[in-house]
Amino acid sequence: MPKLAPKSATKKSVTKKSSAKSSTKSTTKSTTKSTAKKPATKSATTAVAKAPKVASAQTVKVAAKSPVQKGAAKKVAATSATAASGLIAVGELAPDFRAVDAAGKTITRASMKGKSFVLYFYPQDDTPGCTVEACTFRDNRPKFEKLSCPVLGVSPDSSESHRKFDAKYSLGFTLLADAPGADGVPPVAAAFGVWQEKSMYGRKYMGIVRTTYVIDGRGRVAARFDKVKVDGHADAVLDAVSALGR
Repeated sequence: MPKLAPKSATKKSVTKKSSAKSSTKSTTKSTTKSTAKKPATKSATTAVAKAPKVASAQTVKVAAKSPVQKGAAKKVAATSATAASGLIAVGELAPDFRAVDAAGKTITRASMKGKSFVLYFYPQDDTPGCTVEACTFRDNRPKFEKLSCPVLGVSPDSSESHRKFDAKYSLGFTLLADAPGADGVPPVAAAFGVWQEKSMYGRKYMGIVRTTYVIDGRGRVAARFDKVKVDGHADAVLDAVSALGR
């Protein structure tokens, strides 16, 4: 008759099997949990990787806008500077003005109505640059007369100073005395925006900025020459006057 295993041995075997099953189940659960967590880790990694890209795109966008904003600021500044100077833009009506010539005759915009004319502003009679400029207009005077376009020179000098300047160089065209007022400002120069701050050897002062206007028969500015260089200037002005008849 076969021997039966003792109860204690059977109990131990069952316990061992139960432990093995429990261990296997625990391992399976642990593995499942670990596997379930992996996508979350991958998702977090992706999110972190994408964040610099968004930040980078925003930086590029701001940087791309910067030159535009800078350019716009420059444009506004330039416009403000032009407006502050008071220069009359091409196409605008020339301001009314009144000044006396070397002979004591009063010249106004109304007296020039229906005529094209050159109005050139210069700092002072009988100074080197102003003399060269005046003499080039003198040398081209027949050409301006042929186009029926008188030349008017304007400076803050007196009528007496103009007479001497005219006589010395045989200029033969009108010079207007833009006498400064009580505030020291020549009114015609101020009206045309050519009375501006200047600088010499570090010293700042107010004075005439060499400028020439071509006014058409309607009294409007047809051309304007800023910060004039005297060499060849009269020829350039003559070209502008010639263009009025085309």
